[in-house]
Amino acid sequence: MLHRMVGDLMTKAVVSVQRDTGFKDIAEHLAEHDVTAVPVVDDQGRPVGVVSETDLLRKQESQADPGGHLAAAHLLPAERAKTHALTAEGLMTSPAVTARPQWSVVEAARAMARHHVKRLPVVDDAGQLVGIVSRSDLLRVFLRRDFTIGEEITTDVLTRTLGLAPGAVTVQVTDGRVTLRGTLPQESLIPIAVRLAESVDGVVDVTSHLRAENNAEAGTPRR
Repeated sequence: MLHRMVGDLMTKAVVSVQRDTGFKDIAEHLAEHDVTAVPVVDDQGRPVGVVSETDLLRKQESQADPGGHLAAAHLLPAERAKTHALTAEGLMTSPAVTARPQWSVVEAARAMARHHVKRLPVVDDAGQLVGIVSRSDLLRVFLRRDFTIGEEITTDVLTRTLGLAPGAVTVQVTDGRVTLRGTLPQESLIPIAVRLAESVDGVVDVTSHLRAENNAEAGTPRR
């Protein structure tokens, strides 16, 4: 099966800034390029942090409410320091959490969840910035057409990987939800077929109505 890697999904024309890029210049970069964050790179083009809209808005968050209706925001010391920062070095969240082009969608998604970030700068073997991947980029795998998903399961999973005869299993895909029906030569192949179908890019769920040849009349549908 051909899985989409981070390198296939990332944005390659990355907008980045230097450590000494000023507050207003960063805000202009975000607005001009319609992005919500930019990597901060060193002189060798290696990411050292990320500045996001949230980092910039802390300056506003720290201000007193002009109408006097809201109490002053409670900020942690690190957050309060950012309210006085004037350059990317002081504003950025660091160190930068990065990804590699050869990572799978699963690896990238888990890294984002583990570090509570919405995007990952992508670096090559030398640690230099080559792209950026966001949560919306990863979600693109779920935009694959049902027909394409079904063809991949039928051809790559059932025929090439499991060696099943054409037509032994029927594959129905609706809105990314897959239903498998048919008979397999061995009971042990059923969970394997389900697991491989679940791993196909764009699959939301798999319901199995598969049976083994020696037990075709027994049991209940598997899920």
